[in-house]
Amino acid sequence: MIATARLARTQAAAGRLLATALLVGSIMGTSTLMQATVMKQAHANPLGLAQNGSGGLEVESDNGIEWRRNEQILIARGNAVAKRGTSRVDADELQALYRDRDGNSEIYRIIATGNVRLSSDTDVATGDKAVYDIDQAVVVLTGENLKYQTPKETLTAEESLEYWETDRIAVARGNAVAVAEDRTLRGDTLTARFEPGEGGTNELRRIDGDGNVTIRTPTDFVIGDQGVYDAKTGIATLIGSVKITRGENQLNGDRAVVDLNTGISRLTTNGTGGSKNRVRGLLIPEKDEKDGPADAGTGN
Repeated sequence: MIATARLARTQAAAGRLLATALLVGSIMGTSTLMQATVMKQAHANPLGLAQNGSGGLEVESDNGIEWRRNEQILIARGNAVAKRGTSRVDADELQALYRDRDGNSEIYRIIATGNVRLSSDTDVATGDKAVYDIDQAVVVLTGENLKYQTPKETLTAEESLEYWETDRIAVARGNAVAVAEDRTLRGDTLTARFEPGEGGTNELRRIDGDGNVTIRTPTDFVIGDQGVYDAKTGIATLIGSVKITRGENQLNGDRAVVDLNTGISRLTTNGTGGSKNRVRGLLIPEKDEKDGPADAGTGN
């Protein structure tokens, strides 16, 4: 009985494998494991299935692939992987939506669920669920532990995390946090803009913050309604109820330009200087430890 059961399971597994091979062959007209042609011109990009590498989009899994032919959906379950070039998407389950075009089938959207991880040679993005629109070259991650990491920066969010592959833009929404070297930026929404660096990797160019923006360095804490951080110059520009705090000293204004490299800050009442409000500051001199409270009033 045990041998018969093992044989039955072996035959069933072989049947599933053969069915998968026939399924793939009938869809793609090839014996390669589920490769779908993505009609995009490939160029170097550190993260993403639409632009990275060349050739087809390959999907595989441990527990087989379900083909819903009428719905034009392929579902891969169990350590499912979709990969192209050096980029890949790993998840508990992947749904690949495909369409017929010029006699071929092409995958135009991937829905990843459970322990989602997008990765390349240099960058990693994680979340609970991801919807990958290959036509638009954008992926939107939702769920817990949303994070996008490059070799030098980390971007996190609570509501959603988007990555626009062609434009090299990452958008974090909901208590967004960006950490770059010794600088931490926060805001309701943070938009990180990258540019091609050495070897095609993402190199941070600027971060735009909208809503409750804060910037923290080892010496300064800056608050504003909106802000722009230029990663190339190290200069941050904030507008709206700006407050700069350094130690016990504090400056308030409508607009501030802060050089995070030199520590030099310039505040104005607004962009034109025409506001009736005034820039305010509270400067507290450093206390001399020799003139502590115990020494005060000892001239008797």
